[in-house]
Amino acid sequence: MTALHGLIHLALPVALVVAVTATPASATARADTSAGRNTPDPSCVTPYSPPFAVGEQLMYSVKFGILKAGEGIVEVVRRDTVRGREAYHTRFRVKGGIPMYRVDDVLESWIDVDCFQSLRFTQRLEERGRTRARTFEMYPDRLTYQENDKPERASAARPLDDGSFFFFFVRTQELVVGQTYEYAQYFKPDRNPVVVRVIGRERITVPAGTFETIVLQPMIRTKGIFSEKGEARIWLTDDASRVMVKMTAKVAFGTLTMSLTSARPGADRVIAQVQR
Repeated sequence: MTALHGLIHLALPVALVVAVTATPASATARADTSAGRNTPDPSCVTPYSPPFAVGEQLMYSVKFGILKAGEGIVEVVRRDTVRGREAYHTRFRVKGGIPMYRVDDVLESWIDVDCFQSLRFTQRLEERGRTRARTFEMYPDRLTYQENDKPERASAARPLDDGSFFFFFVRTQELVVGQTYEYAQYFKPDRNPVVVRVIGRERITVPAGTFETIVLQPMIRTKGIFSEKGEARIWLTDDASRVMVKMTAKVAFGTLTMSLTSARPGADRVIAQVQR
């Protein structure tokens, strides 16, 4: 796997994910500790307050070691309707590459406005001149998902997809330094749980400015950059917006880095920056 390819699959499969609340893993949290498993919530009425809004646009530089490899964008495009439910339409795109390897990959997610869960997820991966497209429809009311025209398969309660977790869901969580959290809501159940360790706070400087951040270590049941061997780190702003400022991960030939270059908040939102 090349460095940029690893980034595009930011956690393929990231258990990108949702339980709308999580408990510290000092007690190894689950969405339903009394039953030891998740249970469906067809009504989906649990409230949450998203720290993002339509119009938010985050731009990133992508580097492999000291070499610039491309640019990325994370944005909340609009509010759409999916099967009668209102949803945030979000997009992650990365374009660029290194010599002999060019990519233009797009991940789009439709996240239920009333309850943080995925309703639809699409991938368009253009790599080395080849294009692959997949659409996943999630049906949380019956705990299934469907890939393209294949038969439905079992899913998780309040599922989330690859494009939703670290860019959006984790921003809704109350993260406490020193705690470890487990989430079992990745839409492909065999990849659960996703583990997130909150390892500290740090002031960092990226092209977009200087920020106070909270530092996370994500781990997933995968051989990719979010495996334990990948030693990935994510820096989120230590404020209500919880914007991803930086991400690093070890890959076969060095270190992959994604750094914030500019941030445009959505309506009525503020992204705090430390004054230089």
